[in-house]
Amino acid sequence: MKRARGVLLAMVLSSGFAGTAVRAQQAPPASAVLTVDQERLFSESLWGKRMQAELEAASRELQAENRKIEAALTAEEKALTDKRVTMAPADFRVLADEFDKRVTGIRAAQDGKARDLTARRDADRKAFLDSVLPIMGEVMTARGAVAILDSRAIFLSVRSIDATDAIVAAIDAKLGDGSASP
Repeated sequence: MKRARGVLLAMVLSSGFAGTAVRAQQAPPASAVLTVDQERLFSESLWGKRMQAELEAASRELQAENRKIEAALTAEEKALTDKRVTMAPADFRVLADEFDKRVTGIRAAQDGKARDLTARRDADRKAFLDSVLPIMGEVMTARGAVAILDSRAIFLSVRSIDATDAIVAAIDAKLGDGSASP
């Protein structure tokens, strides 16, 4: 039994499991199953990099807009507070209620913009995955595989079945940064 475990361990260690270097001169062995890291597929492709940069720019723009609005509302609130001592309580209450109503509307509008950014990110990711599925199929077929699994769902595997780098290269070659895609 110990000898069998030793032989199995030697086979495992010599086969290049995930986390070990694969010799560059060797082509990956044929495998019926390939794995892909979906996050790397997106983040390392030209298309994913472009989409991420656009989303980050839009997010920074929204944050700057929020800071500007916040500064203006803070100044307005201070001015309203300063008027309080010179106004009748009923008159002040009308102004304060109008201010609160406007702030609530602005907050809802800004929250809607943030939700729109999240929806855009999700739609962009879906469009990316829809566009790259045929390319993944081509890589799968070229490697003689019958399936591609998400590497996060794999407990242990041989590194040579990871096709992420090959698929990213194929995506970049066929689709570029995706700006020409719908």
